[in-house]
Amino acid sequence: MNDTRRAVLDAIADGPVRGPALADDLGVSRNAVWKHVEALRESGFEIASDDAGYDLLSVPEYGGPAVEFGLDAPFEVEYHDAIGSTNDRARELAGEGAADVVVLADEQTGGRGRLDRGWSSPSGGVWASLVVRPALPPAHAPALTLAAAVAVTDAAREAGVPAEIKWPNDVLVSAASESASERRSDARSSDSPSSDARSGEDEAERGGRKLAGVLTEMEGEADRVSWVVVGTGVNVNVPEESLPEGATSVEREVGTVDRRAFVQRLLERFDDLRADPEAALDAWRDRAATLGQRVRVERDDGDIVGQAVDVAFPGALVVETDEGRVRVHAGDCEHLRPV
Repeated sequence: MNDTRRAVLDAIADGPVRGPALADDLGVSRNAVWKHVEALRESGFEIASDDAGYDLLSVPEYGGPAVEFGLDAPFEVEYHDAIGSTNDRARELAGEGAADVVVLADEQTGGRGRLDRGWSSPSGGVWASLVVRPALPPAHAPALTLAAAVAVTDAAREAGVPAEIKWPNDVLVSAASESASERRSDARSSDSPSSDARSGEDEAERGGRKLAGVLTEMEGEADRVSWVVVGTGVNVNVPEESLPEGATSVEREVGTVDRRAFVQRLLERFDDLRADPEAALDAWRDRAATLGQRVRVERDDGDIVGQAVDVAFPGALVVETDEGRVRVHAGDCEHLRPV
């Protein structure tokens, strides 16, 4: 949304305001004001027009202009009803010189996670990739992954979901957060108690049901970052029947929520944290499901097994093993049962 259209929208939100007065205030023609109002209507904004002037009656449920309206963060939003991958599109924009742009989609048809694994991205989720150009050395860029995980977690918690972060980039809802009545209901509805027990054990090993993931990609030189794409995939208003095994959604946990508000909260929180990587690290620790857990981290050069005791800047997991403390910078982390 360009600056003039945003100014028109802000003005009529406090309306009614007459077209001539609005044109004078903005230094544009009356015809330009009318064109901006029509463009906003085409985007789904309900705008009344009578002798009193233009007046904003309602905001669309979702979409780029809807998310930008009232957003307290300097992001432009490019919205798609469906797209192959928001990260792929964000990389294209980054190559064209874009900055502080969010590629947002209702559905991804070719979503992917870490290690190019497939990522289910049905309609109703929040599939968003942010193009940023941070003043950070490449070695510090992983702190943006921490910031994004915290932002997703805080947006989920604000919606009522007791989300936690599993190193390095998953946001989970622990089985322990379910109410006793929910667990009893699940048990009664199962034809195989032993299968239920096994499912619960598997979930405990994962650390909970997966709500969201973060995929960060970067281009830069030895001493500076050119751009970073921070991809976030969150199962928000995704019905249970559309979820893959082992996943959950905000809708499953607490019911349908306002996706527009969810995205705005996520972007605003990320904007706060990206300017202070150390604060992002502290916030990550406070929301971590992994710290204090016995873990196995699978790496190409061998597994690391021990107790996760800390996360060191800019995102390495510190594991206490039988041979001493090890810093793990990348790998697949599994929560193990206590010995």
